[in-house]
Amino acid sequence: MLRRLHPEQPDSFAFTPANQAWAEAQMTKYPEGRQASAIIPLLWRAQEQEGWLTRPAIEHIADMLGMAYIRALEVATFYFMFQLQPVGSVAHIQICGTLSCMICGAEDLVGVCKEMIHEKPHALSADGKFSWEEVECLGACANAPMAQIGKDYYEDLTVDRLKEILSELAEGKVPVPGPQNGRFAAEPLKGLTSLTEYESGRTQYNASAALAVDIGDTVKRIDGTEVPLLTPWQGKPKADKASGSTRVSEAVAAKKAKSEPRPAESEPADATGTTEQEAQASSQAKPVSKDEPAKAGKAAKPAKSGKTAYAEAPSADTLDAAAAAMDAPASVTAAAGEGTKPRGLKAPLDGGADDLKLIKGIGPSLEQLCHSLGVYHFGQIAEWGGAELAWIDQNLKGFKGRASRDQWIDQAKVLSAGGTTDFAERVKQGGVYDD
Repeated sequence: MLRRLHPEQPDSFAFTPANQAWAEAQMTKYPEGRQASAIIPLLWRAQEQEGWLTRPAIEHIADMLGMAYIRALEVATFYFMFQLQPVGSVAHIQICGTLSCMICGAEDLVGVCKEMIHEKPHALSADGKFSWEEVECLGACANAPMAQIGKDYYEDLTVDRLKEILSELAEGKVPVPGPQNGRFAAEPLKGLTSLTEYESGRTQYNASAALAVDIGDTVKRIDGTEVPLLTPWQGKPKADKASGSTRVSEAVAAKKAKSEPRPAESEPADATGTTEQEAQASSQAKPVSKDEPAKAGKAAKPAKSGKTAYAEAPSADTLDAAAAAMDAPASVTAAAGEGTKPRGLKAPLDGGADDLKLIKGIGPSLEQLCHSLGVYHFGQIAEWGGAELAWIDQNLKGFKGRASRDQWIDQAKVLSAGGTTDFAERVKQGGVYDD
């Protein structure tokens, strides 16, 4: 199919402030000079903001990434995920028309779209709410025929059910995705013939549909009016070359001290403003060894669930020790293979390990795996770069790629700064993990 830019184009494009921050953060995931690798997520975000991918948006992103316009156009016109013309304000319906779906009735679904939306693909409905197209295989052959609507698959469709879904969407509702004929996932139509012991533990929805239900609206675009999850990452604290030791910058320490309340159990300060614990820590302070993280002052009480060890108003010495421990190659050595094995700690910092299960994608098993790598704190994950993330993705036994898919680094940055996420709040409320 020949894919061309729409003849009518807006005069200009600019990301919203929230989407601009998101886009700049994506660019930091790649080494210097390799920012062009962020082309697909940035084009996708522009499409989410505008509804479709315009020429000014493509050229704006090419400028951001230092690419020739033709290179960005090649990507935009190659992938069917990019819509090069205006689409429905509510939803764009993509009917799979490849072999399995065609045999099972995809042509009848196309007929529904012609009847209820428009006779021609890529044309808007009379009210501007819907558009449609026929696409190549979407990989749900066992649940044919199917369609992708928004960010979800609607499978095992019939003519009547697709009409109902379109009517519900027009009314502002978001139908539950997944199989539409009562099937749980992709098991045989007559029921399981093996692994039947898992029937008793079945949840209401399969994992994909359950996630969509949790989100609540997977048709709505990310238009950039919401507060971004994160701001561009500036990298790890640099070594203080003047003193010859690794230190957290005074600016960062001052910001932490200003934004985070002092622990309630701290002892009163003397006339100079120094507490007894700080005085004791200062008198006993010694250079931080690369092989052994220093302990500064009196041990703090274990952090409460959801709070990082860094969010307890640490002293400057504790911050120094944390930074030195982060940079020390003591407990984890470099590994062969893709990426770089993250540096770890021999033990959690004073205050105890953070609850890594507050990060979506890290369950009890993966938390133990992180601990075995010397990763105990949100701040450690927040400081991973592309090389460390690549290594983790390749070495998560049975969960390869999960760290990237679930954006561990992004979540860790929020949590290490004392913030929270919707998933973390759900974990705190209980019911996410049985343990």
